[in-house]
This record gives sequence, structure tokens and C-alpha cells, in this order.
Amino acid sequence: MAHQQFQQCIDVCVACANACTHCATSCLNEQNVAHLKTCIQLDLECAVICRAAAEVMSLGSRFSAHMCRVCADACNACADECEKHAQMGMEHCRECADACRHCAATCEEMATPV
Repeated sequence: MAHQQFQQCIDVCVACANACTHCATSCLNEQNVAHLKTCIQLDLECAVICRAAAEVMSLGSRFSAHMCRVCADACNACADECEKHAQMGMEHCRECADACRHCAATCEEMATPV
């Protein structure tokens, strides 16, 4: 597969990785960091997986669809956790959850065989 067909998904994955990194950093500046441990961990994992998926897609790899499936799963897990904190008014978690849901949906489309 040529990487051009993945360009939109690559862009969404990079944006999601950035949102996750921002969320993790913002969580570290919150008062009760221990309460946010799972959120921070998932933010960091999701960011790494999103960047890896973008790299694999940029190669036009035959493993792109597999990476998109893993990325969608990681994004959904991160969004689930961030949404808990967003309900308590943490705007960075809401932004991260939104980016993760968008990325998961985009990656699920790419992971679905045509």
C-alpha cells in the first residue's frame, strides 16, 4: 500500500500522540498526581503507539492495518480513562479523550479490509 492512502490517518495519529503527551504533562501538574497514575500511563502508551502506527503507515507497510487495529485499541482505552477525569473538569483530559476517539475511529476505518 502506498503511504499516501494513509496520510489522513497518519496526520490524525500524530495529532493524537501530541494530545496524549500534553495530557500526561498536564496531569503531572495536577494536585493529586497519584490519582492520575493510570491516566498518565495510558497517555504515554497511547502516544508511543500512535507515533509507531504513523511511522509504519508512512512506510506503506503491509502491517499498517494491524498497527491501526492496535492503535485504535490503545486510543479507546486512553479515551475511556481520560473521560473519567474530564467529567471532573480536567479540560486537558477532555481534549485528549476527543483526540483519542477521533484517532480510534480513523484507525478502525484503516484496519478494516476493503
